[in-house]
Amino acid sequence: MNPKHKLKQAVDSLYRHSNVNPEAYTRIVLDCVRLNDAHQAKRLQSHMDDNLYEPTTTFIHNRLLDVYANSGKLLDARNLFDKMPQRDTFTYNAMLKAYSKMGSADDLQGLFRSIPCRDSVSYNTVIAGFATKGRVNEALEVFVEMQKEGVEVTGYSYVSVLNACSRVLDLRRGKQVHGKIVACGLVFNGFVCNALTDLYAKCGEIDAARWLFDRMRNQNVVSWNLMISGYMKNGLPEKSIELFSEMKLSGVKPDVVTNSNVLGAFFQTRRIHEAQKLFAKIEKKDTISWTTMIVGHVQNGKEEDALVLFNDMLTASVKPDKFTISSVVSSCARLASLFYGQTIHGKSVHMGVDNDTLVSSALVDMYSKCGEPTEARKIFDTIHSKSTVSWNSMILGYAQNGKDLEALTLYEEMLNNGIKPDSITFVGVLSACIHEGLTERGEQYFHSLTKQHGIIPTSDHYACLINLLGRSGCVDKAVETIKGMPYKPDSLIWSTLLSVCKLNGDIEHGEMAAKELFELEPYNAEPYITLSNMYAANGRWKDVAAMRSIMNSNKIKKFAAFSWVEIDGKVHKFVSEDRAHLESEAIYRELNRIIRKLLKAGFTPNKNLVLHDVGDDEKRESICYHSEKLALAYGLMKKPDGRQPVRILKNIRVCGDCHLFMKFVSRIIGRAIILRDSNRFHHFVGGSCSCKDLW
Repeated sequence: MNPKHKLKQAVDSLYRHSNVNPEAYTRIVLDCVRLNDAHQAKRLQSHMDDNLYEPTTTFIHNRLLDVYANSGKLLDARNLFDKMPQRDTFTYNAMLKAYSKMGSADDLQGLFRSIPCRDSVSYNTVIAGFATKGRVNEALEVFVEMQKEGVEVTGYSYVSVLNACSRVLDLRRGKQVHGKIVACGLVFNGFVCNALTDLYAKCGEIDAARWLFDRMRNQNVVSWNLMISGYMKNGLPEKSIELFSEMKLSGVKPDVVTNSNVLGAFFQTRRIHEAQKLFAKIEKKDTISWTTMIVGHVQNGKEEDALVLFNDMLTASVKPDKFTISSVVSSCARLASLFYGQTIHGKSVHMGVDNDTLVSSALVDMYSKCGEPTEARKIFDTIHSKSTVSWNSMILGYAQNGKDLEALTLYEEMLNNGIKPDSITFVGVLSACIHEGLTERGEQYFHSLTKQHGIIPTSDHYACLINLLGRSGCVDKAVETIKGMPYKPDSLIWSTLLSVCKLNGDIEHGEMAAKELFELEPYNAEPYITLSNMYAANGRWKDVAAMRSIMNSNKIKKFAAFSWVEIDGKVHKFVSEDRAHLESEAIYRELNRIIRKLLKAGFTPNKNLVLHDVGDDEKRESICYHSEKLALAYGLMKKPDGRQPVRILKNIRVCGDCHLFMKFVSRIIGRAIILRDSNRFHHFVGGSCSCKDLW
């Protein structure tokens, strides 16, 4: 018979006989402790209270109190503690444990000061409680007091103090404690040595951590895990993998924590196949291992595989947690898959985690990246305790979807709510200024980064400022900004400058930016293509040929431009002039029908955007069948109902002709279109675009 069921029957028997039975009470309370069954302990206490039984010693009440403390039943523990006629050191220690377990540090401190006779357990419990809350000063004060009072300092005491130092990365005081450990001869205590290894690893002194690890007499699985995770925290995943190999040779069996850390190391080093092999070998795959696999695939751009893994996880009857759900939602965001995003949203509601800040913030991001800022705002408004991440998700969501003034208004609201912005916040704010053409205001926000918020501008912030200045025609000022940067400009800075030079037709500065990019990223085709297009736009066909010759001789390949549309959960991908789709003939009929309709309404294809030295007919053929137009035709063909917008995604910036084409379609056909390119979202409605023709 199940032990818990047997315990329940024993308590049921008490209620059937309704008489006081001290021997049965003692026997049952010990079973409650052994099984940590707070429910039956509560029933036992109720039976004693109903029969007005008062134990002659503290034994039974102390055990009940211990069960409540271990189970986190603080209210039950406090109620019993308050009415106990007798109390001893065990009583107080059990109550201290209850406060410590529930994180009630102030109550812990108050009760500790009222204890008439404290022992080492009392001190250790309080030190551990303060350590858990990161209150290192109080933990150390109690530790010093413990020594002054002559109470025996145990290995557990040192472990608790070291954990307090680790939580707040206080290496200086951690080293002081280390000195005391050496002095008292506990340096080879396994638990203490593990705590020291953890301290040095978390505080960035990974070599010191390894030195301690190598000198441990008996390395257990915790020791190996701390060292493996230490390497991970210090950005050394290769070392984690090497140590994992040593661990297997040592005969120590990896556990769930080991596997999770090593899976993470494989993903960080892009060894996806090895991660999959390790995962396949794990006999009991728990929520942590599944979540690590899902997160790893998302981080490596394998979002579709992450969704498949999530489905496999559910099939295996493993319950996902909030971390799993937020990661899967992030996959949907990256894929801009509203269909699957809404499905996962429903799953989060069913699980009851949709109100968790982590999940809610991911949902805000997902709806924003699927072109649904209104839905994103609805979820944002339901978040009770909004973190900086929550505010950032909504600000960026507005900026990406052409609601730039709303993004700036929300930023001011964020400040008024006392939420401190971070570097990501300002990427959203500066992006909104770029799209709205607010050059002066954007510059003010940029300078407020350091002056008001103490944030050192990153390359992303400088890129935004250069974009802002360049789009307003101030290319010279943008170049001066680059020259004044406190660190060497990276490829993001130069590619941003090249982009604004293209917009302004500034070949001189464009060549300067391209030259820097040729040095930084010699095999990246984009700067060659951009500069070539700038030459072509000015009729400099010899320079165009020279660029192509360099690309050919250096074997630099142009990346494929493509668009895709999701229909009933299935993705359909197109490239320019694509004829590979099974319904290709119908797609071209539909697209040609739309083109004829638009031509009658005054639309004229901009053949000047075809940057090749070819005839007009070839130019028309090239520009009329761009990938986003094919995707649009397929979307309209498959979803003729005009109530829902057609959603298209493109992996590069949409060209001017396609942008104008979409505006005409939204007015003449009367269908809303949401197009996400590499820069932002374009919401086409009634002949207008949310980007205001700035993208």
